[in-house]
Formats: sequence, C-alpha cells, structure tokens
Amino acid sequence: MSEHNPKKLLQALLHRKSQSNALKEGSKKKKRKARRQFGTVMNVLLSCLLVCGLTIVIVLSYVFFNILSVKNGDVIIDLEEKKNRQNQTSIVYAYDDKGKAVEIARLHGTENRIWVDIDEMPNNLTKAIISLEDKRFYSHHGVDWVRFMGIITKYNFTQGASTITQQLIKNLTGEKDITFYRKYNEILTALNMEEHYSKKTILEAYLNTLYLGSGCYGVQTAAETYFGKNVSELNLSECAVLAAITKYPYKYNPLVNAEKNRTRQLECLRGMLEQGVILQEEYDSAVEYKLVFTNSAEYVSKNKDKDSKEQKPKTDDFQSFYIDYVIDCVVKDLCEQHGLTQQQATEEIYYGGLKIYCAQDINVQKQLDNVYNNRISFPKEKDTEKNPAAQSSMTIMDYEGRIVGIIGAAGKKSGNRCLNRASDSPRQPGSTIKPLATYAPSFEKNLLHWSSMVRDYALMVKGKPWPKNVNGTYGTNRNVTVQYAIQVSLNTVPARVIVETLGIETSMDYLKNKFHFSNISDTNDCYLPPMAVGALYYGMTTVEMASAYASFGNGGKYYEPYCYYKVTDSKGTEVILEHKSKSEQILSPATADIMCEILQTVSTSSYGSGSNVRKFPIYCKTGTTDNDKDRWFAGGTPHYVGAVWYGYDKPKEIKSSVNPAGKIYIEVFNRIHKGLEKKDFPKSGLAIEKQYCTKTGLLASSSCKSTKTGWYKTTDLPATCSSCSAAGGLIDAIGDILDGENGESEE
Repeated sequence: MSEHNPKKLLQALLHRKSQSNALKEGSKKKKRKARRQFGTVMNVLLSCLLVCGLTIVIVLSYVFFNILSVKNGDVIIDLEEKKNRQNQTSIVYAYDDKGKAVEIARLHGTENRIWVDIDEMPNNLTKAIISLEDKRFYSHHGVDWVRFMGIITKYNFTQGASTITQQLIKNLTGEKDITFYRKYNEILTALNMEEHYSKKTILEAYLNTLYLGSGCYGVQTAAETYFGKNVSELNLSECAVLAAITKYPYKYNPLVNAEKNRTRQLECLRGMLEQGVILQEEYDSAVEYKLVFTNSAEYVSKNKDKDSKEQKPKTDDFQSFYIDYVIDCVVKDLCEQHGLTQQQATEEIYYGGLKIYCAQDINVQKQLDNVYNNRISFPKEKDTEKNPAAQSSMTIMDYEGRIVGIIGAAGKKSGNRCLNRASDSPRQPGSTIKPLATYAPSFEKNLLHWSSMVRDYALMVKGKPWPKNVNGTYGTNRNVTVQYAIQVSLNTVPARVIVETLGIETSMDYLKNKFHFSNISDTNDCYLPPMAVGALYYGMTTVEMASAYASFGNGGKYYEPYCYYKVTDSKGTEVILEHKSKSEQILSPATADIMCEILQTVSTSSYGSGSNVRKFPIYCKTGTTDNDKDRWFAGGTPHYVGAVWYGYDKPKEIKSSVNPAGKIYIEVFNRIHKGLEKKDFPKSGLAIEKQYCTKTGLLASSSCKSTKTGWYKTTDLPATCSSCSAAGGLIDAIGDILDGENGESEE
C-alpha cells in the first residue's frame, strides 16, 4: 500500500486534529481552574480587606463620636474650683481642758504655691512660655495635631508632644505615665477643656501650677525664690529664665545649674525674636542684662530677717506627728467614704479650707513631744549618719479608742508627714503578745485559772527542745502557776498552753478578729513561735498594741482607734466626716478584770521612780525579740493606756540591761499623770479575789499552809484543795520564794 494513501492520510490528519483539540481542551480546563483558584484567593483577600475596612470605620467612628461627646460634654476638670481652692487653708483644732476648740495647725499645702491672676503677670512671661513650650497655643484647640503626628512618626511616643493645655492636665491630675490609654484620655480632656475655657484662663492655670524647681509650684513662688521679686516685677530676661526651667526643673535650675539655664534662656529669647513676639532691640537688651539671683553675691534682700526665716525653717516649725496622723486618717476616710482618689483627698485637705476637729489632748502631746524630741530617759548614745541612734515610737489612748497622743520618732522631727513608726512600721512584739495570743483567750474559754499549774519545761519540736526562757535554760521542769509565768515572762508556759489546750488557730483568731491586728499572716504566722513568743513575720504597731491592751482596762471592749471627731467645710456648716464610735465586746468583763489584775503583778520597779504615775495601779507587759533587736512596753493606768516600741531602724542588738521602752513609758506617763484625780480600775463584780494553795493551784482549804491571793471568775472557780499537807505546803512556799528571788525577769 502506498504511504500516500489518501484515506490513511485523512485519518492521520483527523487524529492529529483530535489530539490538538484534546490538548486545547486540557489547557482551557487548567486555565479555568487557575482562574477559579485566583478568584477564590481574591475573594478571600477582598473579604479580609472589607472586614478590616469595616472594623477601621467602626473604630474610627466610635473614636470620632467619643471625641465629640467628651469634647462637648460636661466639664471634666473645673479650673475655677482649682483656682478657688488654692488660697483656702485648712485648720486643725483640738479641745483644751475647758472644752474650747483651739487652733493647733494650719495646712496650707504640700506645695509652695501662690496663685496670681494672669493680669498681674508681665506679658513677656506668657510670650516666653508660649514661644518655648507651645508656639501654636493660640491656634490649636487643645491638641497640636501637626506636632503630635510628627512626634508619633519620628519618636513613637518616646518624646512629648504636649501642648500647654495637656501639660496643665498632667499638673492637675498627676498622671504622667507614657501609655496610649493615658494619652488618649489626656487628649479628650484637653479638647473638653478648650471647649469650656478661654485660652487666657487655661494659661493662667498653667502658670500657677507648673513646677519650676526648688519646691516652687507656679511663677509667683519661683520669682520670689530665684529673684526675690514678685512675678509682676520680672523683666524680659528674667521671664526667659523662668521659661527655661520648665523642661527639666533640676537641670535648668538657675541656682544649681546657672550655665545650662543660660543656654536655654538664650534659646528662648531667640525663639521669641524669630517668632516676632519681641523686637531686635528688646532681644539685645535681654541678652546683655546681668542676671542677679538670690544666691548671687550682688543680691540684696528687701527683708533680710524675713528671708532668713523663710528660707531656713527651723525643725521646730514642722507639724507634730499627731497632725501627720490626722492627715493620713482623713485622707483614708475621704477615699473610703466619698470615693476620692488619694490625690483628690490630699488636695481636699491642703486646698479645701477644711476645719478638722482632732482628738488630741494638748497637754499629753506636748509632754510626749518634749520627751521624744529631747530623748529624755533614752539611753545615751551617739547619733551619726553612719551609726544612727536607736529610734522609738509611742501611742497613748483613753479606754474608748481616743488617741490622745502619738509620736513616730525620737529626736528632732525631719519634716512634715515623714515616717511615723507608731502607725506605719510594724515590728515583732516579743512577749507583749503573750497576754493577747495565749492568756486572755485561755481565761475567756475557761481553760486556765490564775493559779493553774503548767509545767515549766520546753517542748520537743522537730526533735529538739524549744523554747528557751529568757535566762537561757529550757525551764525548771516544775509546775508553776500561770500568774508566775506571766510575772517573769516564761516562754515555756505559753508554748505548752497553746499546744496542749488552746491551739494555734484560736490564737490566730483572737489576734486577727478580736484584737484587730492587721499584719497577721495566715501563711507565715500560723506556727508556734509567732503565737507563743511573738516572732511574727511582719509585726505590730504601737497604735494596734495600745488598742488591744485597752480591753484589759475597760471591761473587755475593743474600740476602733480614732484621732478626729469631725471634719467640716470651710464655713463649718457641712459635716464632711464624723467619727462614730465603733466597739465590740471581745472579752467577758470577768476575763478583762482577771487580765487587768494579773498584769499588775509584772514589776516596773527598774524603770524609774515616777512619783506621779505610781499613785495609780499599772498593768503592763514587756517584750523583747531574738537577739534583743526590739524592746516593747505596753500597759495602762486607770486614766490612759499606752504602748512603746524601741529599737533600730536597721535591726541590731540593743545593748541595755534595763528595757528602754519601760523607762520611756514611765517618764511620759509620770508627766501626763501630774495632777490627775486618784481613781482605780472599774470592776464588773464578775471576778472575785480568792486564796489559793501554792502547791496545787486549787482554792485553799484550812489545811493549806502556803497560800496566795488570785482573781477568779465567779462562774468558773477551781476546786478546793483536799490533798495538801503542811510539809508539802512548806516546801512549795520555799520554792516560790526561791523562784521569786532567782527567776524574775523583765521578759
């Protein structure tokens, strides 16, 4: 067959065409699939873009309407109120012995500030500030968007773009954190402020609140501090000096860094010239002017005597610790009862013109200040920066919660509202905790009597004997009465009582929920050493200690301590805060009577003669912590209850054979008891005196040859001794005598 057969050739052509069509169809399918895949991807991308776009639109819409709402809403910061409060001094009163309210302190602010109307300021001062801080001040509406966007782009919020309006808001709120949320709120507040106040009002508020170094808030006090002039007397060159300080108050302080201030002052003057707010001749004159500061050799004071007193206030001019404590308590109560922030409450006190009627006893505080400021009865020791002398604090109260005197440091007071160790520095209480955590709860629950016998010997704790008594031994391995254990402050006995009868949980409960100690730790203090011998993780303050010990002299009640009666507005017409006595019966009157009597057996003879205070009965307990790092004395007379802490801020051994806290207590109480009426502690009649057998601790019978007197609840009397012999009684009597001679200890 010929290879050019037409039939076969036709078939071949048809086959090739079929293959070509198949290839074309396959190619078309691939293209269609690719187009479908591409279309799917594009749909997804377009959907994402649409969702993102809608989200952005929604967010921007919310932000836009939120800005409009806040901008046109009610005033956020009332500048008129801020201005009106600047010159309203709060006054603290105390009542004298005739019941008359006597002014004892004026609170004019923590900041040295005098408000001056902008019309009393030189025009060059406002020009200098605006030129250096916010040159578009008169054209923007609270936020300089041009500068703001530039700062975001270039510095990512690490540098400020704040206008004068925004800086004013920072000065008034104290909020200066670098966060987006704070900046956003600041912007909203700035827009709101500009909507409600004129530029003049905003500028006046700013110039009266900005910080200008050396403790100066506002241009008036800065003018006085740096030039000895009123702000109205400043010339252009001096105005530029104040404007130069604003960026970094210490760095550009003319009294400290005159050269750096000069550099920025010249920068300010050049800016004013370039912006056309001053003429060339004004610029030249300001540059050439010789500045004279208050620390310059050429400076001549207008009133040398006045300046010397104002520039160097005496230590005696600082307000007392009582005033400090009143301020802290009023701030706390304003926050809790009126929903104010800490800063708002503080401003209310210093600028709100309040009248505060405090609970101080003027004579008690005077005597307390005298003893502590002059370290009367304190151990003699050098007080140097390298080795500071020991410190101390003391709180004195009546029996219904009134704090009549408080002091937080020994020596001259270092400033206003400095560290108050009486209320803010808890320290381990040592043995002063024993009546509170062990003995009072045990009497209350009828687990112990005055004469209950407890073994004076250490427990085995983790295979080792614990604790040691103050004399360094693990005890005598003899039974002793509870009264004797309290009198000589044995450590072994309260440890045994807690382990064998009372329980750690009960001790914790009494300290936290009855005596209201605020620093008891559920995690760190639920062990035997903290509860038995006062080795607490945090500790207690003298305010808390005095409040707790008061229950032993007032029939078993706990009164919440207070330092003011009421706080009114500047006119005295509206009562803003008022003390309402809060008390609860935490111990039965019978238990309180027993604790009052048993603590009177603790010796105070080594703490001074105290002819005034020793006319009265004194119940008390001393305390010492490990290695003699803290010393305590807590107790009361029928008139007052008090607590004293003595030790070093950085704990170290107190080298004194006699407890300094006890000597301080007797010194102060002797002074405040001068001329007071003679009286005894009230008694409920629910506890009575009974004779007990010193051998068995039971109530004495006619056969008991050695007896002593104790106090017992009428509803829980011990049994009467029926197994006593004359010989046994005599032996125990001799043993008690020997114990009294050899075992007595302060702690």
